This record gives sequence, C-alpha cells and structure tokens, in this order.
Amino acid sequence: MNTKYSKIEFLAGNTIEKAVNQLLDFKVKGILVCGDFNGTTLYSDTVTMDGAYKAITGKTKSEFDDFQRKKIEESKRAKHQESIPSFCEEWKAKGREILDEDKWEYWDRIVPIRLGDLYQGMELGCCLEIAKILNNNGSLDDAKKEIESQGHSGMSFGLVCSMVREFCSRGEEFVNYVR
Repeated sequence: MNTKYSKIEFLAGNTIEKAVNQLLDFKVKGILVCGDFNGTTLYSDTVTMDGAYKAITGKTKSEFDDFQRKKIEESKRAKHQESIPSFCEEWKAKGREILDEDKWEYWDRIVPIRLGDLYQGMELGCCLEIAKILNNNGSLDDAKKEIESQGHSGMSFGLVCSMVREFCSRGEEFVNYVR
C-alpha cells in the first residue's frame, strides 16, 4: 500500500456500492484513503462505481445488476414450476366454486397450461373474477370495470377475454361489450 493513503475498513456486509460511496465521500473532502473489499483494494482518488464493480466482479454495475436480476427471476421461475402441482389443485377448486359444471373438465385441462405460461396463471384469477360477476347477474359495466382494474397488457387482456368467452355463459356478450 502506498503510504500516502490512510487505510479504512468497510463495514461487514457492506455492498460494493456503499463502499464506493464511502470512498467518494473521502474524495470530495480531499482525503486519500483506501480500503480492501473482498481482496480488492479500492482508492478514494481513482474509484468509480463501474471500475470497482469490474475489479471485484468482472462486470460493470449495470451488468452485475442485470446478472443478479436474471438469477432472481430464474429462481422465482424454478420455485413456481415446483409449485404448479399444488397450484393446479387450488385453481381447479376455485373454478368449481364459480364456473358452471359443464365447464369444469375444460377448466381442469387449461389450468396447468396457464400456470406454466408467461403470466404464470395470473389470468386464471382475472377470468374467475369476471365470471363471478357475470354468473351472479352482475352488470356488463361492473365486469368491464373489473377487467379494466386488472392492469392488463394488450396480450393479457385478449387472453382473459378469450377465457371469459369460453368459461362464462355471458362471455360472448361481455367480450363484445368491452371491445
């Protein structure tokens, strides 16, 4: 270590970002310090966020953040896939509470497909909420307010409309009303 730098210790559990910000605080004050972060020495006068991330992880901060986000998404997807069998039973039971009996067999067939798709079954609940309104003689306007409150993209909106059309006796009427 160069003797012109005072050595500082980063707090245990510090993130790279916090360590860099701590060094930058010293830089603003004109104080030369350095600190060891997981075997990499960082200096207050030369540190940058991307430089520190690159030295420690081999990735820039944005590359590292993207990598972390992807790992978290992969983990969530894996956990969801493991849970599909129990989710299937839950959604089949929910369908039986709301849908007419002649729709149950087809509902049971599509539940695992919907749980395994992009939306991970979100559309199942959306469909059932609208079917509940329509099957209980609710107004088309109330059902429309429900679908509008669900925050759909164009694709999920179309998917939910198709499902309502299929699983609700008033589905065709509803779809014509909302489109």
